[in-house]
Amino acid sequence: MLCMRAINEAHMAEPGLAVVEIAAGDETTAFAVQSLLAAQCAIAPAAHATREPGQPGVRLRCFLDLRQAPD
Repeated sequence: MLCMRAINEAHMAEPGLAVVEIAAGDETTAFAVQSLLAAQCAIAPAAHATREPGQPGVRLRCFLDLRQAPD
């Protein structure tokens, strides 16, 4: 079981809001995917990726708002 916190209902309480969890082999790849998402919509980006001991790769979670244009 990963140590990521549970998804808060407020993060997807309305149409156009979403939570995206990215799983990748390394932090560089995970943050590159987050950057691609940020070019398409407004996001609250993850500041760091998490690595679960004994599990491959890293994970990060960002929050998207499709109702707003990217910064």
